[in-house]
Amino acid sequence: MVSEKTSPIAIVMGSDSDMKVMKSCIEQLGEFGIKPVVRIISAHRTPEVAADFAQNATDNGIKVIIAAAGMAAHLAGAMAAKVTLPIIGVPLDSGGGLGGMDALLSTVQMPPGVPVATVAIGKAGARNAAILAVQILALADAGLSEKLSDFKQKQKQKVIEKDAALQ
Repeated sequence: MVSEKTSPIAIVMGSDSDMKVMKSCIEQLGEFGIKPVVRIISAHRTPEVAADFAQNATDNGIKVIIAAAGMAAHLAGAMAAKVTLPIIGVPLDSGGGLGGMDALLSTVQMPPGVPVATVAIGKAGARNAAILAVQILALADAGLSEKLSDFKQKQKQKVIEKDAALQ
């Protein structure tokens, strides 16, 4: 068993190939001063590891799990089945010709009582997963709340500047 680093956010991916997308999630969290626990765990190839990780997440200080997977995309659901923590699912394009729609539907279509907050497919979704996780933590963390407000203000300013450049 891999010992967990202390972080309020964990990112789990079904495969190392998912890192090319999830790197944007890790970078976005870094902008808020958060270094997440990052793991490669398969809901199908390592189900015992997935269950163990989820069941011990709270004891390891994790407050939000971001789970990214393509194809069958069961990782977020596998995490949600084992914990009461917020789970954010990032559907990924597995290259099977469906553009990630298969993963989106697998991630979002959860049975009643086992919710997974699902974001967009790919890098935009990965970045939004990071921001959503920060929003969840900011409810009980004034410092993160302030960083989040600053982030939103910077986004607003960028749009104003782009508009002004067109005038």
